[in-house]
Amino acid sequence: MAVDPSQPRARRMRPEDRREQIVAAARALALEEGLDAISRRTLAARIGVAAALIGHYTTSMEELVAETFTAISARELAEVRELATARPTPTAALAATLATLLGGERDDVTAVWADGWSLGRRSAPLAGAVLEQLIAWERLMSGILRDGVAAGEFRCAAPEALAREVMGMIDGLNAQALVRRRAGGDPGESEPRIDLVAAVLATELGIPREALGPRPA
Repeated sequence: MAVDPSQPRARRMRPEDRREQIVAAARALALEEGLDAISRRTLAARIGVAAALIGHYTTSMEELVAETFTAISARELAEVRELATARPTPTAALAATLATLLGGERDDVTAVWADGWSLGRRSAPLAGAVLEQLIAWERLMSGILRDGVAAGEFRCAAPEALAREVMGMIDGLNAQALVRRRAGGDPGESEPRIDLVAAVLATELGIPREALGPRPA
């Protein structure tokens, strides 16, 4: 059988290395162009192999998209958890978490989340991955709140419920800012978004607003 010279010649790799190469390419595509940019064709072009080879290592593109979403969200979660645990008090951990999640420096991940909510309506694997990560983020937030209650810094009878509300606010505000920015409009500075969520939390937790960072000028 003749070899099509237009097809890229794949460098021979161990199966586990090839699989990791494909997964890494999927993560990069998602962050640069969105989850819907992931396909056998785009992955093949990115790593310089034939599309058939992608199919050999990925039996389901839906599963690969879900895996990619999980990897991106879990990495961000680990970064934020490390940031929070490095703070000396639960109040400081909460302030740092709000600042990093609402600061506007994570637009690429916010876009992946927006894709996850939209595309997950038609993909059971992706919907499951999104729900799993939603719960993981809520657990991080509720853990900070519980630590604050245990330390006598916060007053909160239902940390899990408040954590869900707060993460919903953060996701909504970030998604709106992302769309405004990409549409050429004014996304608003990050400080008002941080101030809004901090004000709600301060009221719910019975702490001064300033405990969660300075107010915008």
